[in-house]
Amino acid sequence: MSAQFIYELPFGAQPLSQTQTRFGIWAPAMEQISLAIVEGDTTSQVFPMGRGSDGFFSCVAPGGAGTAYFYRLPNGTNVPDPASRLQRDDVHGPSVVVNPSAYQWRHGQWTGRPWQEMVIYEIHPGCWGGFKGIEAQLSYLAELGITAIELMPIADFSGRRNWGYDGVLPFAPDRQYGSPQALKELIDAAHDHGICVYLDVVYNHFGPDGNYLHLYAPDFFNADATSPWGAQIDFSRRQVRNFFTHNALYWLLEYRFDGLRFDAVHAISEKDWLDEMAERVRLTTEANRRVHLVLENERNRSAHLENDFDAQWNDDAHNVLHLLLTNEYEGYYANFIDQPTQKLARALESGFVYQGEPSPMHNNTPRGSPSGHLAPCQFVLFLQNHDQVGNRAFGERLTPLCNPLALRAAATLQLLSPQIPLMFMDEERGSTNPFLFFTDFQGELAAAVRDGRRREFRAFSAFNEPEAQATIPDPNAEETFRRSSSFERRDSPEQRAFYDFYRRMLSLRQEIIVPHLHAASNLDARVIGEKAVSARWQLRAGKVLRIIVNLSERDEMAEPVEAELVAESRDGAGKAARQGTILNYSTSVFLEPFEHSQ
Repeated sequence: MSAQFIYELPFGAQPLSQTQTRFGIWAPAMEQISLAIVEGDTTSQVFPMGRGSDGFFSCVAPGGAGTAYFYRLPNGTNVPDPASRLQRDDVHGPSVVVNPSAYQWRHGQWTGRPWQEMVIYEIHPGCWGGFKGIEAQLSYLAELGITAIELMPIADFSGRRNWGYDGVLPFAPDRQYGSPQALKELIDAAHDHGICVYLDVVYNHFGPDGNYLHLYAPDFFNADATSPWGAQIDFSRRQVRNFFTHNALYWLLEYRFDGLRFDAVHAISEKDWLDEMAERVRLTTEANRRVHLVLENERNRSAHLENDFDAQWNDDAHNVLHLLLTNEYEGYYANFIDQPTQKLARALESGFVYQGEPSPMHNNTPRGSPSGHLAPCQFVLFLQNHDQVGNRAFGERLTPLCNPLALRAAATLQLLSPQIPLMFMDEERGSTNPFLFFTDFQGELAAAVRDGRRREFRAFSAFNEPEAQATIPDPNAEETFRRSSSFERRDSPEQRAFYDFYRRMLSLRQEIIVPHLHAASNLDARVIGEKAVSARWQLRAGKVLRIIVNLSERDEMAEPVEAELVAESRDGAGKAARQGTILNYSTSVFLEPFEHSQ
């Protein structure tokens, strides 16, 4: 049965009929603003907008879906709608009225899936051919065992290519990826395959090109504070809070996304807004829908996870696993160089590694809060993602950086632990294709981004000299994007073997692990050798999940394991563990009765 879904925004362009639309914008620095209707490259009509006492301007004007428009400031400057649902050209061009009711949803009754079932697959839409390109791969993803895809940010950005974190119009899907209808068709099709769709949203900053808010709403920003990306957004203002809260609800209610991943919330100054927004989401979305809210939070604050947020990306676990796999210790990996195996044990036992201890990378100030009381599935575990691959100078994936048996051992831990696994596109084929940082800026901004990118790596020993820095790919070069978007087919024996391994592990996860996750809890994790850890979790029905991982090049001795073998990353690892030998570069997974595990 088809359905229509409309989220009525209190600002932006809201069609009232086929021939009339209500327009609204918050512009507190202006005494007057006009609406300019655009036909081709010229303005055809101009309508004055009424000003409310809080600086909110509105009017009702002729024109329905497809009408192109600007807001005109008193000095004649035309600016796009900050709540634009669609841009006709790019971020500097006119906005377009969209009729949300035009799309008829085939799966209007879809209510989502439980969080415990999630296996998340992160995708850059541009690298996979836009919304249509991703839709064409849904059968492949379902066959692999993926239950959720996560789109990197799609908010309209300047130029033809971008990671998405430079978006400036957070309500408008970038046209490089496809139309609003194409995005809805992708989500509808994903639900047809039983796959949830999440969206990565950026509420901590705007991109450097195409943000006009400072011209008419400087109060949107805190003039006394800055962020790593420029002026800090002022979440102490109710209008600002409402703008982003409505954005979250818009994606969840009008586009039927199953959840949101909130980028770098540690850069949002007013932390209470996060919980306020999440509570509003829970109260507003339909009671029978499973909507998932996931954080990226460098500060490791468990309090958010005690309320309305489902989970947090476990960067700590990634960082210590990466160090153990590659022996790399520069940059933020320096936080984990001291006793890394003990840190891995802590990440498996209680989520965060830093739970209030001084952090070397944060001037030895305390970082994090206790997290052992949280459920293991409140942490998202990954070996690779856009940041951890793309923020390397040459965008290398793990495949060329570590021993292949060690990579399989770590992947077995990732895919079968009670933490929620996240994979980065093409990871399941052992891809060696780089994922580089790319943009499409012009002129002085392009040069600044290129030079700034190269300066970022001066602290690394391999890039101390200018000659070495010059070898780092130019983010603005089309070749940089092209190298990142080569979609590898699983046609080589090595790729097929990797794919079959991932598919087998994910099938085991759904069969043996997932049914018990809603009642899972942490038990313990202990170091059993250099780069070797044994971790246990309590499952439902009196079962204990034990994972023994050894990322070292040498075998380790341990107490023999008397339990049911579920999986092993290499042949013979489970049998050896039962006899007290933990093979090098191996992971073994067991189920044992709770009584026996005491």
